Amino acid sequence: MNKNLYVDFHVLQTVPPSCVNRDDTGSPKTAVYGGTLRARVSSQAWKRAMRLMFKDLFSSEWVGYRTRKMKDLVTDKICMEHPDIDKESAGKMASRILAVGDVKADESKKDVLFFVSSLQIDSLAKLAVEYENDTSGKKEKEKVLKSRVEHALKENPSVDILLFGRMAASNPSLNFDAAAQVAHSISTHTIANEYDYFTAVDDCTPEDDSGAGHIGTVEFNSSTLYRYATLNIRELAQTLQPDELKLAVKGFAESFVRSMPTGRQNPFANRTLPDMVYVTFREDQSVNLVGAFEKPVTSQGGYVGESKKAFISYAKEVYGNFVNVPQKAWIVGAEDGDFAVKINFAELLDEIGTGIGQYCAEGK
Repeated sequence: MNKNLYVDFHVLQTVPPSCVNRDDTGSPKTAVYGGTLRARVSSQAWKRAMRLMFKDLFSSEWVGYRTRKMKDLVTDKICMEHPDIDKESAGKMASRILAVGDVKADESKKDVLFFVSSLQIDSLAKLAVEYENDTSGKKEKEKVLKSRVEHALKENPSVDILLFGRMAASNPSLNFDAAAQVAHSISTHTIANEYDYFTAVDDCTPEDDSGAGHIGTVEFNSSTLYRYATLNIRELAQTLQPDELKLAVKGFAESFVRSMPTGRQNPFANRTLPDMVYVTFREDQSVNLVGAFEKPVTSQGGYVGESKKAFISYAKEVYGNFVNVPQKAWIVGAEDGDFAVKINFAELLDEIGTGIGQYCAEGK
């Protein structure tokens, strides 16, 4: 494919009192934007939520593992395919094949994570057994095997590796550039964190003991968030076939819109759905429209309605002054017929699939 295509996703979503994404002190993450304090949810937190939803949307071969337990995965696969090999021997074989490929798999180091697909694990397990049975000289077979291991780790990437990328510090040749970019979500308005003082009663204390078994506080806030992500379709099309590409983009769209990070979800039950979703197909460049909220929205009986107005007004201004109007644009949850085609979310997913199909057909 030689033609550029960027699919931009813009979401306005209100969350009630919650602590969706907390920092190292347990406080909800925040950021200063436009000179005022905003609620923030990191892109890492939302991408993790999306990847968890991928397990429901895609087949197992399409979902990868980001893990320190590469050795365990390869070991288990060897044992599954070769019941005559005991686990200890399989573990040694797995360690050797990973060492040959310069793949760090040290479980004692929490910062050493490797992103791998299930099909790549299958290939590594197969190579590990072949390596063990190879009777040629050690140096000769390791030189050949190293290239085969690298090839195995480049072929058959999972869809989340293609979308979110892979960095392998020990062997940069195994890196994958991310086809997706996900922004940190921020509130469209100024926020102030609040505190929930709570007590827990010990059910087994005597009735005349009125003291609490536990006392604590939880910090939280509520906000209307602006969320943004973009997909480089040309990048994805280098690896995926047209039908796979449609499935991947629709899955990304559904997971970005419907997922929610699980931070303190039990005490707050904050699993909401968006108030507005705006999706565009662009051929020039991706465009983050967070500038609509550089001046914080003020409440006029709520933030959602004013945030929608600010967003649409700013988008029209950007289109008039700096970039072209999108080739295609759809909106869910807002009324503005001259801005984008108004549809529901199920129809939006269908339109995205149709648009990707047209892109693939034009690129033949």
